[in-house]
Amino acid sequence: MRKLLGCIVLLIALIGIFSFKNIDKEKINWISIAQLNELYAKNPKPVLIDIYTDWCGWCKEMDRTTYSHDKLANYINEKYYAVKFNAEQKEQISFNNKIYKYNTQYRTNELALYLTGGQLSYPTTVFMSGINAQPAPLPGYMRPKQMEAPLKFFGEKADKTQTFVEFNKKMHNEW
Repeated sequence: MRKLLGCIVLLIALIGIFSFKNIDKEKINWISIAQLNELYAKNPKPVLIDIYTDWCGWCKEMDRTTYSHDKLANYINEKYYAVKFNAEQKEQISFNNKIYKYNTQYRTNELALYLTGGQLSYPTTVFMSGINAQPAPLPGYMRPKQMEAPLKFFGEKADKTQTFVEFNKKMHNEW
């Protein structure tokens, strides 16, 4: 009986330890398009939009790996408004004072078409130096190391003074 009780206590302790394993991991503060419109009006800063679909396996993998990377998540939270956007959302959306509706021909929201320049691919990460800026979509799964340069290019406002190629030549990867 004593061994059984000891095993139960050990099992509960292990479950408790592993349940709280990810508490210290930084998480991205994802917001909606509606929240972006409101927050940006008060305090402009660069925008990152993660375009995904519910059925996209690589989108889920990017959430699990890239967006859970401590340094990357911390940087995004500090420098960006981060928006998670389901491309197949059927509700109409107001973005930057324009209404976007669901497009039945493409089976996607027109905002996804706008942000990707009509080149739908999932996941797609869209960088914008501001809400009025031309979207810079990067399609496909990206690891933290691959995402570092474009994140810092817009996050450090280097897009105002140099091209991405010039910036990338001088940048030293930290992730």
